[in-house]
Amino acid sequence: MGCSSTPSSCDARLALRLADQKLEAKAKAKAKAKAKAEAKAEAEAEAKPNPKPKPKPKPKPKPKPKPKPNPNLSDGNRKRRQIEPRNSNPAPPNYNSSMNTSPLDFDRYDHIRPILWTGDTLELLDQRKLPFVVEHVTCTTSDEVAEAIHALTVRGAPAIGIAAAWGAVLGARDIEAENGEAALMKLEPALQRLNAARPTAVNLAWALARMRRVLATSGADWREVLAREAQAIAEEDLAANRHMGALGADLIAPGSGVMTHCNTGSLATAGFGTALGVIRAGMAQGRIGKVFAGETRPWLQGARLTVWELQQDGIDATLIADSAASHLMKSGLVQWIVVGADRICANGDTANKIGTYQLAIAARHHGVKFMVVAPSSTVDMDTASGDLIEIEQRDPGELFGVGGSRTVAEGIQAWNPVFDVTPGELIDAIVTEQGVVEHPTTESMRKLFA
Repeated sequence: MGCSSTPSSCDARLALRLADQKLEAKAKAKAKAKAKAEAKAEAEAEAKPNPKPKPKPKPKPKPKPKPKPNPNLSDGNRKRRQIEPRNSNPAPPNYNSSMNTSPLDFDRYDHIRPILWTGDTLELLDQRKLPFVVEHVTCTTSDEVAEAIHALTVRGAPAIGIAAAWGAVLGARDIEAENGEAALMKLEPALQRLNAARPTAVNLAWALARMRRVLATSGADWREVLAREAQAIAEEDLAANRHMGALGADLIAPGSGVMTHCNTGSLATAGFGTALGVIRAGMAQGRIGKVFAGETRPWLQGARLTVWELQQDGIDATLIADSAASHLMKSGLVQWIVVGADRICANGDTANKIGTYQLAIAARHHGVKFMVVAPSSTVDMDTASGDLIEIEQRDPGELFGVGGSRTVAEGIQAWNPVFDVTPGELIDAIVTEQGVVEHPTTESMRKLFA
């Protein structure tokens, strides 16, 4: 697809093990030499008359070691940032649970970063190859980023927006212009190609609109302004996810079972995740007793990505077939369905991965609560209802096989919408970094997001 691939190397881990073995051998030799010297000194002391023993000096207290920084987070991300809500009377971010007065240990459950900006290239964790191959795709042009978005190398509404922002930075590399306004005119075709890569995800258009806005008002330093804005989008997303996680977890009663759909974690965002962020925060608070994940056909994001991602962070998750969800709810093992969103309309209607709508219907029938978690950038107050959302249709061939092996006879037709729309009346809570809307309506949505 025009992007070069760089596999993660096992040689580095082997080198680390060899280095550890050398250090261990050196330490043993040093200890042996020290013991020999002490034995010799003791023998010499016994041969001399015993002088009056001197009092042993009191050992100095050892200084407390400084906490090691998390290597997976940048310096800016180690500081927990608070998102400023747009409403006039915002509730302050609450990183403390009602069960635990200490700040949530976010870093304990947050180790994965799918988007890496090197300063010259954009490195995207290739999510099509997980969980068995951990490989990054290197993009050096905006068109390579657009192709990666369309091909699902990077996926998840927030992650798509962040990748597109860095794609704009790459697209500006070959442009010569005296100021941002002139640069924007030359960059516009590349921005439109990025926007067309995934039309349903509103974060994509939102991120590109931010890049256009700062570029149009910048001067001779427009390249630096563009790069700073892309970095800000990524950092704000991580901070928003952590705040949403705390807000969503506060709605869940201790000991609850939860089920999630598709992948809404670090792999779909700048880090921590949206719906999986609630699960991570709930685990940190001790509120969540059991986690279930649907497999999510046809790309199996739940089976390939979600359970793998949770496993990396030490969270046990049970995988179920998509068709087992209603039976699971009937069993009483889950009290909440927690999902993400690709677009939330002015009336609360929510577009998300295909299969979300049927989960909401089953949840209402079985008395299971239904939570949507997404940043405010996913809220589209200009779209009145889900009837107006363009639903992306993908290649029917994606349904004809699994893992590259065809399972369907030749000549069969397939219908492959990638999203569906859940009506707002089936949603118990929409959680964003700006606050929570329970039982969303046009009026309640307008109060928080207008």
